[in-house]
Amino acid sequence: MSGVRRGTSAKGTLRVLLNQKDNRTCADCGAPDPKWASANIGVFICLKCCGVHRSLGTHISKVLSVALDEWSDDEIESMVEVGGNSAANAIYEAYIPEGFSKPGPDAGHEERSRFIRSKYELQEFLKPSLRITSGKSSSASESIRSSFSKRILDSFRLKPSQNSGGMVEFIGLLKIKVVKGINLAIRDMMTSDPYVVLTLGQQTVQTTVIKSNLNPVWNEELMLSVPQNYGPVKLQVYDYDTFSADDIMGEAEIDIQPLITSAMAYGNPEMFSNMQIGKWLKSHDNALIEDSSVNIIDGKVKQNVSIKLQNVESGELYLEVEWLALDQ
Repeated sequence: MSGVRRGTSAKGTLRVLLNQKDNRTCADCGAPDPKWASANIGVFICLKCCGVHRSLGTHISKVLSVALDEWSDDEIESMVEVGGNSAANAIYEAYIPEGFSKPGPDAGHEERSRFIRSKYELQEFLKPSLRITSGKSSSASESIRSSFSKRILDSFRLKPSQNSGGMVEFIGLLKIKVVKGINLAIRDMMTSDPYVVLTLGQQTVQTTVIKSNLNPVWNEELMLSVPQNYGPVKLQVYDYDTFSADDIMGEAEIDIQPLITSAMAYGNPEMFSNMQIGKWLKSHDNALIEDSSVNIIDGKVKQNVSIKLQNVESGELYLEVEWLALDQ
């Protein structure tokens, strides 16, 4: 059993994940209200896509029913560590080539199967540095494919420190919506291909790449698990390059303590009407463009954050942050 502990039940944790907006549609075809999940990949999927996942074998995708199957702690921990469909798709669908479209809810079995196999088994849409290539022998190929899900999950996973004894206790989840960037730095001839990377401890999630745009609009939700001993969220913007290392386009730190402290002081936000409950103040030692208030809005604890990117000639980033307590 994994060394990760939580302050709530397994079913409560799974319920929080299911309530995420991005998990209310199938990760592979967008069908509403998925009832199945791939526990080792970390995505929620519909019945039709579930059949294709089963055909991949459990070494690639272990399929469980959200309602009917018993989930182990390890399986739920894997789902939490990935952070939901948006976070997983930011990895598995990072580079879908032109002419290769994602299937819709009404797609036929052949189209659906071709996409899902390309996405998970053949890794055709992954960033090249994450791809697992195999040799010519069938035994070598099988060995590498059997470690496929674990290798990719490790890019999300919290690695326990030597001093912690392998135990990490989560106190909640951060849903961070990367809204847009403004006047980002040029790293190619006349433009850039930006994407955003968020890091908390040893968890890392990233947005999709937006081609040739210095004022990109992502509106993309990413999820991070918050350990008991948390620090700031580190934000970095990169320019994607096909044949060389990606260029940095600025960075910043997001202090999440005002958000979490305020949320915990008030408890269940559904008990309160819309109101301000805290504030992260702009100062000379942070990257805020303006003060960032923490608010209860429609029963949720949220914070709008505007960041001036640091160590770069120009660029601003706009985020919406939401706190999700595991016992909600």
